[in-house]
Amino acid sequence: MPTLDWIGKKAVVNHHKEVPFHLLKCDPGLSVGDTESGNLLVQGDNLLALKALLPYYAGQVKCIYIDPPYNTGNEKWVYNDNVNSPEIKEWLGNVVGMESEDLSRHDKWLCMMYPRLRLLKDFLSEDGAIFVSIDDNEVTALRFILDEMFGRKNFITSVIWQKVYAPKNSAKHFSEDHDYIVIYAKDSEKWRPNPIPRSTEANKRYKNPDNDPRGPWKTSDLSARNPYSEGTYSITCPSGRIIEAPPRGSYWRYSEDKFKDLDADNRIWWGKIGNNVPAIKRFLSEVKQGVVPQTLWPYKEVGHTQDAKKELLSLVEFEDSASVFITPKPVNLIRRLIQVATDKDSIVMDSFAGSGTTGQALPFTLILSWTFHNV
Repeated sequence: MPTLDWIGKKAVVNHHKEVPFHLLKCDPGLSVGDTESGNLLVQGDNLLALKALLPYYAGQVKCIYIDPPYNTGNEKWVYNDNVNSPEIKEWLGNVVGMESEDLSRHDKWLCMMYPRLRLLKDFLSEDGAIFVSIDDNEVTALRFILDEMFGRKNFITSVIWQKVYAPKNSAKHFSEDHDYIVIYAKDSEKWRPNPIPRSTEANKRYKNPDNDPRGPWKTSDLSARNPYSEGTYSITCPSGRIIEAPPRGSYWRYSEDKFKDLDADNRIWWGKIGNNVPAIKRFLSEVKQGVVPQTLWPYKEVGHTQDAKKELLSLVEFEDSASVFITPKPVNLIRRLIQVATDKDSIVMDSFAGSGTTGQALPFTLILSWTFHNV
């Protein structure tokens, strides 16, 4: 399997083992609500916080979501995105040594991310998964190191989130419409996503023009492209029209006997005058009450960056515009992710807390969640 090398890699590959354990201290003055709920918000270096929590929650976390620095090179705002803050420089100097002076910002990003991702893997339950927001600056590097840690077979997919609703005319080359959410499972054979609840719009596609007592339905194509040895018979419509064979290059998806059984059960639609190419009736009452998650998440379903900024500004009063966290994620985006990845009592972790959207998005049915913040 191809692997990625960079300046400083040898120093950080096993660094997670060398990070000392720290005792976490609760500040009652900052606690809110039920202090026995199990929810934790930890402020500090997320590498130290992860190591401190590992003895308590190793192998128990169903869903990890992180939104790390995208490494765009932007240093002109409060959340340094060039992996060039004084804290990171000091950490690299201690861990990597003299080589740290020769690191590009991409080397620095990989050195920063590797031990944190390696620790996060140890938190995942056997049926758990990690979701990582990223853009084109580091998505390739991220995939390489996650392949190395989790194994290529445990890569699930890269979701595309449509983060904007209008093009930026100031773009030098292309106006970027999307970010990625890269997903890896601890064990792809054991991890399964939950279905997305059916929308009202999707249910409206089901009608009942023949007043079938089984309720609303919609048609599905009777033909399919997959070869089927019993799927090449002729069909006689109720009107008497004979359809000699399925459309060219396709096959009837059922045998002739099965087709006749479906027709006898009023599960075939011939059109109002009984002369159409037959179609299968799919009843709303019989379909799954959820749909398989897709890899494209449009802003109309999960929100966009402007939604996220409005949500943040409605909750937090910033001292000045320079202090505003400019890349928050919309609450509905994180809710979709949690919906797909968790069960009622799942533990959720976010180790790059940012503006705290993950905590805001969590439903009350989740018994534990915590966020750590790299400062």
